[in-house]
Amino acid sequence: MAIYPELQGRVALITGGASGLGWAAAQSFARQGVHVAIADLHAEVAQQRARNLGEQHIGLGGDVASEADVQRIVSATGDRFGRIDILVNSAGIPDSFKPTVEQDVADFRRLVDVHLTGTYMMSKAVVPWMLRHASGSIINLSSIAGVLGLVRRNAYSAAKAGISMMTRTMGCEWAAQGIRVNAIAPGYMLTPFAQKLIDEGKLDADRIRRRTPAGRLGTAQHIADAMVFLASDQAAFITGVTLPVDGGYMAFGAAADAFSGPLD
Repeated sequence: MAIYPELQGRVALITGGASGLGWAAAQSFARQGVHVAIADLHAEVAQQRARNLGEQHIGLGGDVASEADVQRIVSATGDRFGRIDILVNSAGIPDSFKPTVEQDVADFRRLVDVHLTGTYMMSKAVVPWMLRHASGSIINLSSIAGVLGLVRRNAYSAAKAGISMMTRTMGCEWAAQGIRVNAIAPGYMLTPFAQKLIDEGKLDADRIRRRTPAGRLGTAQHIADAMVFLASDQAAFITGVTLPVDGGYMAFGAAADAFSGPLD
């Protein structure tokens, strides 16, 4: 059901759109009547996802850490639809979860390239298309890890903090040209990747829920709903903001459990 009818006919390019938060976003934008270009490292999966959405959507393969791939993805989207109104920078890879002295420098650089440099290059390539119509919305994926200190996650935390600051600088740079840049900082969301970490013992789900005022983990749909709102005209005067979607996780500061009720 279209909650934001003004989005109908607009074009959204979503990186990392074949899985997780990106796929949830792709489905939500499609329900609003948006034409969606799903870009993902796995081209065949992206194309299948696009077919699942319908013939008015496309799937593209490419690596957001490659400038050549970025240019190809953006050009293919613009050539197909004639415009790009929304960019969702959702592509990402997991951190190593290792102590600093055990972290591999090549892994550190690769993660920063995908998350931070990829967001920068995608935004830089898409904005000329938005300037043609003096309007557009860029939505970046930050994280609570970009605000709070999470040990063993140096590369991920640094990249996400960089994305939040870049959101502010780009949001200020392009506001007068009608282009808004915002970010979402998800808390602990129960995505397939998070479930894998829980299963591997790298995340304690009950401990996280106790630390979250809402008493539960979020879902990919919570993030997708926030993305659609930020892309809509209802958010027309919002730019340069990083919006926490975390059930109150970052707002809570007491030295006690945030949630004392029963865990589901």
